[in-house]
Amino acid sequence: MVDEKKIKNFIRPMLAKSYEKAFDDEDWIFEIKWDGYRAIADLSKDDPLFYSRNGISFLSKFEKVSEDFENQIHKMILDGEIVAYDDTGKPNFQLLQQIGDNPNLALVYQVFDILWLNGHSTENIPLVQRKELLKDALIETDVIKYCDHIPEKGIDFFEQMKKMKLEGMIAKKADSLYVENHRTTDWLKIKFTNTEEVIICGFTEPRGSRQGFGALILGKYIDGKLIYSGHTGTGFNKESLSKMYERLKKLVVKTSPFEKKPKTNMPVTWVKPELVCEIKFSEITKDGIFRHPVFVTLREDKNPEKISDSTNNISQINENPKEMKTNPAPKKTTRTSEKEKEITLNRHKVKLTNQDKIYFPKEGITKGDVVEYYQSVAEYILPHLKNRPLSLNRFPNGIEEQSFYQKDASDNIPDWIKTTQVYSESNDKYIDYIYCNDKATLAYLNNLGCIDLNPWNSSLPDLEHPDFLVLDLDPSKKNTFDDVIETALQVNEVLKSIKVKGYCKTSGSTGIHVYIPMGGKYDFDQVKDFAHILMKQVHEQLPKITTLERSLQKRDDKKIYLDYLQNRTGQTLASAYSLRPKEGASVSMPLNWDEVKPGMKPTDFNIHNALDRIKEKGDLFKPVLGKGIDMMKALELLQNDE
Repeated sequence: MVDEKKIKNFIRPMLAKSYEKAFDDEDWIFEIKWDGYRAIADLSKDDPLFYSRNGISFLSKFEKVSEDFENQIHKMILDGEIVAYDDTGKPNFQLLQQIGDNPNLALVYQVFDILWLNGHSTENIPLVQRKELLKDALIETDVIKYCDHIPEKGIDFFEQMKKMKLEGMIAKKADSLYVENHRTTDWLKIKFTNTEEVIICGFTEPRGSRQGFGALILGKYIDGKLIYSGHTGTGFNKESLSKMYERLKKLVVKTSPFEKKPKTNMPVTWVKPELVCEIKFSEITKDGIFRHPVFVTLREDKNPEKISDSTNNISQINENPKEMKTNPAPKKTTRTSEKEKEITLNRHKVKLTNQDKIYFPKEGITKGDVVEYYQSVAEYILPHLKNRPLSLNRFPNGIEEQSFYQKDASDNIPDWIKTTQVYSESNDKYIDYIYCNDKATLAYLNNLGCIDLNPWNSSLPDLEHPDFLVLDLDPSKKNTFDDVIETALQVNEVLKSIKVKGYCKTSGSTGIHVYIPMGGKYDFDQVKDFAHILMKQVHEQLPKITTLERSLQKRDDKKIYLDYLQNRTGQTLASAYSLRPKEGASVSMPLNWDEVKPGMKPTDFNIHNALDRIKEKGDLFKPVLGKGIDMMKALELLQNDE
């Protein structure tokens, strides 16, 4: 086995951005966040390589793991984390650092990704497929394990991690590709405590009876410059204080490594900015200083030059990396140019921030343009939102950056925002849903990053009985929009045969939605069962291009999913007249049935032309909120047809 201090031409792994809060999303998977050393195992040649994210060889340091590479039968390159377990079976990073003193330490290499297999790179294959390949190729041993994941249910998984007293979880987009040496919003790390790596830049004199030093002076790189970020003197015992002091004495320099020397209460001894430590803290102030930082451990595996401002909490998401690197596309709309303003709507003051932020990069459409669009169509969209709990789909940095779902209203919403409490069985708690009945709330939600608005099918005061039934025609990757149109027309034929009038709209994305007014006369189960019967009729007529199979893995990628399960409590779809977070800034637009014909495209209706069309046609969806159908009569007609 080759063992070098530093490996040449090594792979730098893909990294995750910090994120504030757990979420549920069917397009994401969730893994345990291991508290260990990130490690690449290159088993592509006869002599294996095993090294840290900085290219430092782990072959001899973690010999227990590297010996087991002989059990692998495939040529491959693996990405994972070396984890040490304490007596209680819990990952323990400090033990990992003391491996020399603990040769019998319980070690496991948790493998969560594969970058190369039997002569072929796998980096451009979607993550879930890479993990399937990994699961098949990896021979598990006592010290090499496949790191499994769970799909969609991030909130429950996060709570489970908390009960197990683990560090947190990693959220990964299921279709994400592997991008080496890149910190991306396709992978997110969500921790229970705020922790951060920082550089030790100096130490202060001790006070009273304390030996060694008083506090460590901390810094990190911002735009290539080393910036002061606070100090910490807590988290040490006598032994660790003494060991740290011995390390620091060897690194002493005469001048401050900071361009701007920070003020300190005690005299400072400066050191070369070479040591990285991990701290935990309560929050970061506006000027980038850690509050209540506590020393956790030294991070020998981290390169100080890589310790930059990587925090990306929701409250701190304020720039789009793509905007900073490239010039945004020329603006087609220039109506809103003020960055920040306060407006009064419905006698409420609404603060609008970052109005120049680009939300649709290719079109140059700003956050301000989104606010203005919704205000212009408010009289048409508000009746479809009124008294309906909303699931907030927030895009704080625009459509090409990370989005997240929010159901529970935060504690700091304005007191005039209307909310309703709904008990959630899956979370075993009450959730405060926002509902939007006026222009002020509309603007407030847009300012939060809600590009589209997703209301429930039922409304207050009776959330148990939906006002309408939804038939969602959801195409697979290889369907054309003309296939969707053909399916929508077949839905209409089925409805006409039972004397039911349906109302259709583009989803604003790739599908079509057909709504049937129910008038709040039936409960969700009854409406869902009726929708299922209707979709079966459609599928019988179009078996070659439609399916009732919900699972993406099992579904034919040339078939349209006839989704009747949107008729369950708490399900949401984009409202009529809602913008969609898609390229082209399309709008979910109601249609007359004679407009539903081949050649029509979802992007035909967008932020630029929607208002003119709505003014010309009026609210084609108004009947959806009116008197409901007689479902029993419709079912009788359906049985007679059979």
